Amino acid sequence: MEYRLLGASGLEVSVLSFGTMTLGGEGRFSAMGNVQVEEARRHVEICLEAGINVFDTADIYSFGKSEEVLGQALGSDRKNIVLATKGFNRLGPGTNQAGLSRRHLIEACEASLRRLGTDYIDLYQAHGFDSLTPLDETMRAFDDLIRAGKIRYAGCSNHTGWQLMKTLATSDRLGVSRYISQQINYSLLARDAEHELVPAGLDQRIGIMAWSPLQAGLLSGKFRRGQGKPAESRLNTLDVPGNIDQERMYRTVDVLADIAAGRGVSISQVALNWVMRKPCVDTVIVGARNEAQLRDNLAAATWSLTDAEVIRLDEVSAIPLPYPNWHQQKFAGERNPPLRHVR
Repeated sequence: MEYRLLGASGLEVSVLSFGTMTLGGEGRFSAMGNVQVEEARRHVEICLEAGINVFDTADIYSFGKSEEVLGQALGSDRKNIVLATKGFNRLGPGTNQAGLSRRHLIEACEASLRRLGTDYIDLYQAHGFDSLTPLDETMRAFDDLIRAGKIRYAGCSNHTGWQLMKTLATSDRLGVSRYISQQINYSLLARDAEHELVPAGLDQRIGIMAWSPLQAGLLSGKFRRGQGKPAESRLNTLDVPGNIDQERMYRTVDVLADIAAGRGVSISQVALNWVMRKPCVDTVIVGARNEAQLRDNLAAATWSLTDAEVIRLDEVSAIPLPYPNWHQQKFAGERNPPLRHVR
């Protein structure tokens, strides 16, 4: 297993992380999976054997149940791993029960600590951007949690480029802890992040934790041109994440399948490996509904695509540049080189 430093921090993380949205099975999250404690313990054991040291969850996953199941499944292994969770979303009907206010952030963190059965969280992340709470308040609250020893590092998720930069500027102005990571949707079918978030991460040394690298299963090989929907898929009951160009998806999966056949690996492994090779990506979050799926995903860390294979996948999955990116490339490309293909 390869380990990378997360952003500009000294925190070492495995190139693959275990995501726990499949744990708990409550409400709308039942479509993701219904893994309970005993099966979760087996998943944790398999991950640890493979060298995984990052376990990522969130208070909103199964409305707290995912954190509870993960905490019980980790047991004494908690001390050996990097435990990451998130706060922001509404879990109750009252006022001050959502967002990134000092009150909610601290209360949400303390509730996560109780559910996880631990006295500290390695990486505590803002699960979204709060445009109503002053950033001074939010970043001071994160810093206070670090100073109190309740969290070790702070990160963010699902921010735009300007929102990320504003949080970093606010932290620098206040002299408080910066975010070390951004957790973003990044896959062959979700490459919008390459326009703002990846360049910002490279410039500011904010490590990327890539979520949904298989785009909710669309890149698993289950969805092929001319074939019916698979019998078992979360997409049979959930909306497709993001804006998916179906023809582009089929073209991309065709190339994934060709590379997979040549290497004797699964289509999923090729799609995961592509994300692992991209600039600024420090860890790629994988989940699993069962043991076989988990083992196959983890095997993506045992080999590596060639630069030529990465570029081939880049080309088939390419999306148009938005403004002003296309203008900078067309008229000022000498001073604005394109994002490099690989790390």
